[in-house]
Amino acid sequence: MMAGAFTGGQGDYVTLFEPTASAVVREGKGYIMASIGELSGEIPYTCYYANKSYIEKNPDVIQRFTNAIYKGQLWVKNHSAAEVAKAISGFFPDTDLALLETVCQRHADIDAFMSDPLLLPDALDRLQTVMEQAGELNGRVDYDKLVNTTFAKKAMETIK
Repeated sequence: MMAGAFTGGQGDYVTLFEPTASAVVREGKGYIMASIGELSGEIPYTCYYANKSYIEKNPDVIQRFTNAIYKGQLWVKNHSAAEVAKAISGFFPDTDLALLETVCQRHADIDAFMSDPLLLPDALDRLQTVMEQAGELNGRVDYDKLVNTTFAKKAMETIK
């Protein structure tokens, strides 16, 4: 919707997610001027959570899930943009492979792909700042009360 309004002449700039941003560029209807992801520093855009009671009852499930996430992160880190694009293409059925490769290369160039599953305090702080500024968070949550790094650290120690 935002891309359509922008390409239809409404507004001088727009923020777009990929692959929409690269599609607008390819169509000759805009330019990528900056990457919010690159300029903002690490922000945990996608996080996974579970209730403390679930974690305590199912640590093996949490560890296997975290291991899988880390294996995926390592795979992305060790493969080309073309290989990553091919692997994710099923999630973007309306986007051609060349555009996905461009997007993957852009993400790699700005170091947007996380290389491990460890959520650091500074990253959570930046996320909470964004949420506060958007009016979505009434008060900060203490990192040590919210984040359990045990499973991420174990994955990083055991998976190479």
